[in-house]
Amino acid sequence: MFKPGKALIAVLALAVPLLAACGDDAGGDQDELRLWHYEGPDSAMGKAWAAAIEEFERTHPGVRVTFEEKGFEQIQKNAQMVLNSDEAPDLMEYNKGNATAGLLSRQGLLTDLSAEVTERGWDKLLSESLQTTCKYDERGVMGGDKWFGVPNYAEYTMVYYNRDLFAQHGVEVPETFDDLVAAMDRFVAAGVTPLSVGGKEYPAQQLLYQLALSRADTEWVDNLQQYKGDVDFHDEAWTYGAETFADWVRKGYIGEDAAGIDAESMGVAFMSGKFPIMMSGSWWYGRVQSTVKFDWDTALFPGSDLALGSSGNLWVVPQGSENKDLAYDFIDITMQKANQELLGNSGGIPVAADPAAITDEKSKHLIEDYQTLVDRDGLGYYPDWPAPGYYDVLVSATQKLINGSASPHEVLAELAGPYEENLANVGG
Repeated sequence: MFKPGKALIAVLALAVPLLAACGDDAGGDQDELRLWHYEGPDSAMGKAWAAAIEEFERTHPGVRVTFEEKGFEQIQKNAQMVLNSDEAPDLMEYNKGNATAGLLSRQGLLTDLSAEVTERGWDKLLSESLQTTCKYDERGVMGGDKWFGVPNYAEYTMVYYNRDLFAQHGVEVPETFDDLVAAMDRFVAAGVTPLSVGGKEYPAQQLLYQLALSRADTEWVDNLQQYKGDVDFHDEAWTYGAETFADWVRKGYIGEDAAGIDAESMGVAFMSGKFPIMMSGSWWYGRVQSTVKFDWDTALFPGSDLALGSSGNLWVVPQGSENKDLAYDFIDITMQKANQELLGNSGGIPVAADPAAITDEKSKHLIEDYQTLVDRDGLGYYPDWPAPGYYDVLVSATQKLINGSASPHEVLAELAGPYEENLANVGG
């Protein structure tokens, strides 16, 4: 994230294993590791990390685990304050990108993991494209030379289809972009809003960005995300994205109430069978797989070589962690094949699993589509990454497109200002 990252079902789990004297960072015996992550228990990551905690307990005797639930949005807004206090955990899942992990690395709030990554061989398990979001330069811009995070999964966005609703209304599941538009027209004519969309959080801005990506290329992405070239928020791609989004609202593809709907409500509405289509991320996949009763399928966004995606959120070790060695041990468990294969067979995208060990057919489909994106260099990252606070800017902008309080041109101007200000602050 989004997921979201952000993921994106808005649950933060605080696990506090109490361990025997294993740490060496607090100047004395330590028997506590504080771990934060915000994945739900029925998600692929939640299942895999629960197993990782069990393995950690087994290999570190005397462990006690407790959980404190908080929201993803709360951590997104308060991470700097928390990591500047004595409430900081020893290890946490955190959003990747310049505006989040990059900003905290620049502020000295995250531990440089470079030596540990090399010693434990994590760099050998992560492809070059996945490493981009792990490494930051002195400006906090991703793609740098120092490791400040390690992901143990990958993610991307796609289109989820309720095949039963398509069949019920005599509509073919789309294969092309024109098919998608035609299908949405058919649903509107039948009195059905086609798209489940959440404008209160990340989903709507990700749809806007996906529409822009369908008219962009990798150079466009690098210029926007890594400041490698000029960015024009009124270029062909951004203009198409904003105008098409507004057009979809006018045509009834997106409900008028979508501006007030959060990500969780969007996903629950789709999973309960109320909408035929949802455009969102792989972080929903395991949950859909384990809970949905209707016939469903997914596909890459039609008519676009690019899709939102990257490594998953990062394991980061706060600079104030008192048990860094224990934090590294936990990361290592999540990178091991057994945990990776569990994640992969639960609807996640592992970064270091044996492909032959992924036996679930739905999970294979998810991973194959991800590999298609990787093979064509199609990971477009996420729109809120380029600047601190940009997430809220994008939420506001897309809400205005939904409620019609600003034109596409005005919304794009609203996006340009904070981006250009941040670019000046980091020195371009």
